[in-house]
This record gives sequence, structure tokens and C-alpha cells, in this order.
Amino acid sequence: MNDTKSSRTLLWVGRVLSGLVIAFLLFDAWGKLSELEIVIKTMDELGIPGSLSMTIGTILLVITVLYAIPQTSAFGALLLTGYLGGAVAVHVRIGNPLWSHTLFPVYVGLLLWIGLTLRNQKVKDLFWGF
Repeated sequence: MNDTKSSRTLLWVGRVLSGLVIAFLLFDAWGKLSELEIVIKTMDELGIPGSLSMTIGTILLVITVLYAIPQTSAFGALLLTGYLGGAVAVHVRIGNPLWSHTLFPVYVGLLLWIGLTLRNQKVKDLFWGF
């Protein structure tokens, strides 16, 4: 009984963590797709043409949806890891502060993988099954 309750708790923690990551990434995609002035300005400051806002927003939206769907969540997590790695590279290139800006995508990536691991037995087995 205790083991089942613990498993259910971990499953819900994984769902909550994944939900938070999904909400944040959907908000980020919405900002890019809406071509908000602050988003365009920030992209320009990062050295990314604001004209790419729709393209980047669409890519982020699609891979976030892939992460949200249980059957494609591992593939979505893999693609999001690449996307977030690109964000780290951009911050490193322009010399942004390490802990607050450069590593922020790493924090998001850790949360998405922890959430996925807690809610997906196959991913859990991949990391801890050997």
C-alpha cells in the first residue's frame, strides 16, 4: 500500500513539474507568435532578428505540444533539450550573467526531464534501469 501511494505521489509530482514547464513554454511561444514588442526587442538584443519571431514561436509551440502528449513526450523532451541548448549558446555568445540568464534554460531542461522521468516509466527505466 505504501509503495503504491508513493508511486502515485511521484507520478503527480512529475505531472505538476511537466505542467509548469509546459505552461512556461506555451507562454513563451505565445509571446513570440504574438510578436509582442518586448519579445521583438529582446530578440534583437540577443542578436536574433525579430523577423524570426513567428518561426521560432511555431517551432517552440510544436515541440512543447509533442512534450505534452504522453505518446510523444520523450521525443518532445529531446527536441526541447536541443531548443534550450540553443538558448544557452545565445546567452553565452553575448556574455549574459551565468546564473540568472545563461543557465536558466538548463534549469527548465532539468525540470522537464525530472517531470518526464517521474511520469513515464519507460524514461525512468532508461535512466535508472541499468
